[in-house]
This record gives sequence, structure tokens and C-alpha cells, in this order.
Amino acid sequence: PFTSVPDPGFYKIKNDKRLYREWKRGGHGARISLKQAIVESCDIYFYDLGFRMGVDQMHEFGTLFGIGGRTDIDIPSERAGLWPSREWKREARGQVWFPGNSLNMSIGQGDVLMTPLQLAVMTTSLARKGSFVEPRLVKSVGGELTKKVIRNQIEIDPANWEFIVESMRDVVHSPRGTAISVGKDMPFEMAGKTGTAQVVGIAQDAEYDSESLKERNRDHALFVAFAPVDEPKVAVAVIIENGEKSSKAAAVAYKVVQQFLHPELTTHTVENPQVSFIPSTEAERSTQVVNTSKELFHEQAESIQ
Repeated sequence: PFTSVPDPGFYKIKNDKRLYREWKRGGHGARISLKQAIVESCDIYFYDLGFRMGVDQMHEFGTLFGIGGRTDIDIPSERAGLWPSREWKREARGQVWFPGNSLNMSIGQGDVLMTPLQLAVMTTSLARKGSFVEPRLVKSVGGELTKKVIRNQIEIDPANWEFIVESMRDVVHSPRGTAISVGKDMPFEMAGKTGTAQVVGIAQDAEYDSESLKERNRDHALFVAFAPVDEPKVAVAVIIENGEKSSKAAAVAYKVVQQFLHPELTTHTVENPQVSFIPSTEAERSTQVVNTSKELFHEQAESIQ
């Protein structure tokens, strides 16, 4: 976490003409730390990290958090998503893995596919500091509570868990955080991470221009969160299709979390909050629509605890 990297606004691999660009023109500063990268959403830091880790190590650690696999929720037809590996690319595409693939993978782009439910379960694992709990819709059968299934415990240095949680808290509550727009005057502390999912590729020498794109081709807005920070009770994943700005997704997450933690503070009652993403392209159809009732939020809160 103490490594810093230069951020001129682009990343370049030796002997590769392509420039892997930062979303923020000009970059975030002369040198960027991991905490800054999380708080300010710096692509360059993660490009460098992904390049140095390589696909094998990224695939190993991502799999522990359930990325690219089924959560085993108690409903049929769950799709697995995709967390690429060099073996997958060789079998599916008949191609070798290139360093540039690792850069795209490091920021969740390229061939990576995740459902909103997988994002929420991954966030729950972060809130529980490595404990992966399988989600459940059914609370009880015949009066008997369904069994909580803890699939695995991810073992890393406790100080690293605290570092990640603190950084995610600062995403929402620090002045430079990408979700500070919802963090101001919040009656509780929430940890979160903003993101976007690119729908169509942008040419190397072009800039992303929302107005020139059809609405269905604009970026999706993402936000994951858990709260309260010190004693998590609820985790949320929000995807707004073609919403572009992740702050919009953060605002939705805030309303859902506040309704769960402090319903007396909400100006209106959310009887049936929904976190949904309707796929519009063939590549996105592994993303399922997740409709979550208030009762499910309470049940998932018990899982977090």
C-alpha cells in the first residue's frame, strides 16, 4: 500500500504503441498512492498494479471473492459471469494472453463480466473482512431458519483489511472522494467505491463524448457500499444502465442504506427498493436483474453480521 506511481494521464507498456488512458485528463498528480487511487479512482495506479501482478495472481485473488463464479443463491438459473484467465482465453479465443489484457482486467474492463449480486456479495466479503457468505432469499422453511453458509475465509494481514475499509470510507467522506456528493452531512459512515462499465470501445485518438453516443451506448454507472463502517449491517451494489456518472449510483445506494439503517430519517418509505440492470447487448446478458425487497435487505444484514 505504500507504493506510489506516476500519473501523467496515461499508461504505456514497453514496445506497445497503445496509450492506456486515465479517465481524468492530465492525471491525478505527479505520484499517486494506493489510497489516493481508491479514493480518487485512479486508473493508472491499477494499470500498473495489474501489469506487475499479472493475470495469474489477479485471477487467483479475484476468485476468492467470488468474481466470475456463482454465488449459489437459492434461486435457479444463476449465471456465473466471467473472470478471465490465460487458460480461458486460449480455449475461448485460441489466443495467448497479452499484457494489455491484464491492464483492462485490473479495472474491471475487457472481458470481465459480473452480476449486481456478485458485486454485492463481494462487497459483503470486504465488510466481513474476508468471510464469504452465500446469499439467501428464503429466510425459513417450515419455521426453521435456513442455514448460513460461509464458503471460505480469505486470510490476509488484518492491517490490510483496515487500510481498504478506511480508503473506501474516504471515497464517501473525504473532500477528494469520488462519492463526496452523497457523503456530506450523512448521519452515519458508509464505505464505498465508484466505478463505470464501458459499453462500447472508444478509438485510441478519441475522447469519450456522451452527446455523440446513443443512450444505450453510454457508460453504466456503478457503486458498491456497506454501512455502518465500524459495524457493518448492510451491503449494496447499484448499477444504473447508461447512467454514466457513478455519483448517481452512489445517491441511490445512500437512499437504500439510509432506509435500512434509519427509516425515520427518510422523507419517503421505500417499500420495494430495486437494484436492477437490464442488459442491452449480447455481451451484457450474463448480468441479471436483481430485485430486492426490504425483507431481503434485513436478511442480508444478518448475513453480514
